[in-house]
Amino acid sequence: MPEYTIILFWDDEASVWIAESQDLPGLILESESFDTLVERVKEAVPELLDLSGTDHTQIKLHFKAERLAVVA
Repeated sequence: MPEYTIILFWDDEASVWIAESQDLPGLILESESFDTLVERVKEAVPELLDLSGTDHTQIKLHFKAERLAVVA
């Protein structure tokens, strides 16, 4: 079963979460909500795999999140 790593990070300037993956070229999504972004990724990945002709009967998505906070 193929596994894809999705990196989620917070863009402070735009106030959105962004999802990217080196495993899935073309995957770049954003959302103001972390949970909404995860759901959007889960919908988009099978579509991207369809476009590339990759079988995706079962896949694993490994989400890694990162958010930097500066505290005084």
